[in-house]
Amino acid sequence: MHLLNPGDVVFTESPTYDRTLTLLRRHKATIVGIPVESDGVNVEILESELKKRVPKFFYISPDFQNPSGAVCSGAKRQRIAELAEQYHFWLVEDAPYRLLRYRGKEEPTLFSLAPNRTLYMSSFTKLIAPGVRLGYMVGDADVLAKLSKIAEDTYISPVYFAHGIAYEWCRRGHLPPQIERLKKLYAPRLEACLAAIDRYMPEAKATRPDGGFFISLTLPEGVKTTDVRHAAAKHNLHLTDGLAFFPNGGGDRFLRLPFCALTPEQIDEGVRRLAESVKDTSQ
Repeated sequence: MHLLNPGDVVFTESPTYDRTLTLLRRHKATIVGIPVESDGVNVEILESELKKRVPKFFYISPDFQNPSGAVCSGAKRQRIAELAEQYHFWLVEDAPYRLLRYRGKEEPTLFSLAPNRTLYMSSFTKLIAPGVRLGYMVGDADVLAKLSKIAEDTYISPVYFAHGIAYEWCRRGHLPPQIERLKKLYAPRLEACLAAIDRYMPEAKATRPDGGFFISLTLPEGVKTTDVRHAAAKHNLHLTDGLAFFPNGGGDRFLRLPFCALTPEQIDEGVRRLAESVKDTSQ
């Protein structure tokens, strides 16, 4: 990675996207996790960590974060942008779910608040089709030129077929109506997931996002994710271990629930089975 040398400090959210953690560890970065709350990262802890050491960058997904589903509030975004300017570190803003807002008010991007300190990333994969593995980055021209050279040295050239699909999709005006179709498809699935959690698992603490792909659960005290995963297999239910999303440990009671690929009926049944699995571990 262009910005990193072995041992360099990087901040991430905690939890955060597990593949990002894999990549950072591969490059021998020192990772510091900043806890995520229902309205985004804990800014007080962020400020405390900045007084100890300044990262090369802070990897953050402020819109419908993967894996928690949390959305960073406008006030917190403003403060994060101010801190990036004050301490002179990069914000790497990952926003593949930003356009998939089903209700509520859109918040400003970090890039709009701190354009000289932010590298903004997004993707067409969640908007056009999973097979269109095409992302993009917006930011400082000199930095992007160096990143492009690293990309060229890594995989020679981009997948021009995917580029062509995305280009024609946008040129012909297909993207805006596609986004609206996705919102109409996914919004009832989000509502079904929240309703099922309220019905079958009122004791669990759930994020309640206004969009995206994910809801996350904090299981009740004394219930461990690993135990629930083993119990869920007996109910023919597959769960992802939450431990991999936490850079510095934790996540023993964390579960990510992706809802977009299932019908409302399947979601209801899945959450019912999850509640049964939790009961099995509590007996």
